[in-house]
Parts: sequence; C-alpha cells; structure tokens
Amino acid sequence: MKKIALFISISLFLFTSCQKKVDFSPRKVNYDRDVCYVCKMGLADPKYDVQAINERGEVRWYDDLGCLVEDMREHDFNTWKGNKYKIWIGDAETGQWIDAEKAWYRFGDRTPMGYGYGALKEKTSDSLYDFQTTIQRINEGKTKRAEFLKKKKMSVSGGDSGDKQMKCGGGMKCAPGKCGK
Repeated sequence: MKKIALFISISLFLFTSCQKKVDFSPRKVNYDRDVCYVCKMGLADPKYDVQAINERGEVRWYDDLGCLVEDMREHDFNTWKGNKYKIWIGDAETGQWIDAEKAWYRFGDRTPMGYGYGALKEKTSDSLYDFQTTIQRINEGKTKRAEFLKKKKMSVSGGDSGDKQMKCGGGMKCAPGKCGK
C-alpha cells in the first residue's frame, strides 16, 4: 500500500512540475510581421493595438478593439482562450500596454478600423465605459464604423459621385478585379 501511495505522490509531483508556466506579460509588436487576426491588416498604431494571450502562451493580435470584439463574437475565441487568458490594449494617450479588462474607454477616437474606442489606464471625465460595457456597445453597433467605411469607400470609388464602380484611367469603369475598355 505504501508503494502505491509513493508511486502516486511521485507521479503527481512529476506531472505538476513538468507543466509549463505561461507568461501572460504583454509581447512586443513586430511591426514588420504581426497582423490583426480578424482583418489581416498590419499592426500600425500602438495606441490602439490589442493582444490576447491564451493559457498555452499563444498570442492573437488585433489592430483595433473592435476586431477583438468581432473575434469574441464570431470566431472560435472562447475555445482558443481556454480557462485562463489575458488581454492587453495600448493606452490611447501613451501607447503603453494596459490591462484591457481594467481599462476605461472613451468614444470618439479615430481608430485603425473605425470602431472609435480608445483605452485609458485611469478613469477621466471622457473615459465613460468599462470593458464589458464597451464590448456591449460595440456589439450593439454603437461605433464610428459606418462613418469610417463610408470614408474608405469614397476614397476607393474616386469620390462622392454616387457611382459604385472604381474608375480607371481615361474615364473607363472597372469591373471587380479587372480594368475594362
């Protein structure tokens, strides 16, 4: 009986001592390589970048808080994150990493994907929302995204002419992916 107890004790010790400790501290962005998990855009603004680290030490990058919310809502985020995870976001004033779930959020910033929420470490008069409220607001569509997309579409379509097709040189109209004559 003592041998069985000793074997179980040693087995438990070896099992627990071999488990990898995960580093949940924020990672440094490699601006030449790291892209948003959702929109595939390159990370470009440390004041709005987001990173999520799961229990296996894997990192997902996002270039806007809204992309993280999209992933949480529409992708496999809950399965990917596991039981323990950490989310970091850039402080909208300093660009330093702050705990996204403890941050305060203001609305109206010009963010990389147009959702409009900037995170702040300390609560100020213009940081009105906590993390959960901000996620809820984004899920309800309370963002600057429509305005952002309209501006982007106008710049792609050549202006405010109402013509939905892209314009090629010489006044020709293009079909998607082709320049026609």
